[in-house]
Amino acid sequence: MSERSTKALASVSAETRELIRHILEHLAATYGVPRLRRDRDPLDTLIETILSQSTNDRNRDRAFARLKARFPTWDAVRRASTREIAAAIRVGGLARIKSVRIKRILQEIERRTGALDLSFLCRVPLEEALGFLRSLDGVGPKTAACVLLFACGRPVFPVDTHIRRVAARLGLIPQRCSDERAHQQLGRLIPARHSYAAHLNLIRLGRDVCRPRTPRCEACCLIQYCAYAHEMGKV
Repeated sequence: MSERSTKALASVSAETRELIRHILEHLAATYGVPRLRRDRDPLDTLIETILSQSTNDRNRDRAFARLKARFPTWDAVRRASTREIAAAIRVGGLARIKSVRIKRILQEIERRTGALDLSFLCRVPLEEALGFLRSLDGVGPKTAACVLLFACGRPVFPVDTHIRRVAARLGLIPQRCSDERAHQQLGRLIPARHSYAAHLNLIRLGRDVCRPRTPRCEACCLIQYCAYAHEMGKV
């Protein structure tokens, strides 16, 4: 068990650990257990995650593919104008904002490390890796966690809007809480070995079933554990 898991689970009650175990089991039975790819580059993952902001996966992937097709290297992106970058990623939305952010991040990484390579994040202490990423322009807790989980397989749990909604309805986090608190609290609750599968499965549940305005509670595999469903008389 990782250091994060040992410290985090020690502060979680036995009742809550049992609840989390049941939730993870039901998610796995419903959606399967996705396996983490081990061939992702940390810098690629960082740029992909920035492109994913305020858009869907399809448009993110199209924007990333066009950016890579237009510029042969990340150094070429760093040297390009923000107008050129924006033109390449326009399909992903918010192109002007994201182009500025991407260029600044690449400039800062090169300035601080002497290379456009983030593979060291997979080796340094976890808090150091998180601190480095969070110090970059526009990188919040979710983006930092995505890079470290998806590219490095590190014991972190990214929380997006779907996961926040599901977790709040389950009663795992308050209905109103900051991104920081959501990441801290759910990071304590989800065992590290389940981070990747839980992240993807909770997103799928949030998109398909636990929708913002019209949740399909009758189709939810977690309805028996859901505080919202009980409050609304759906159980």
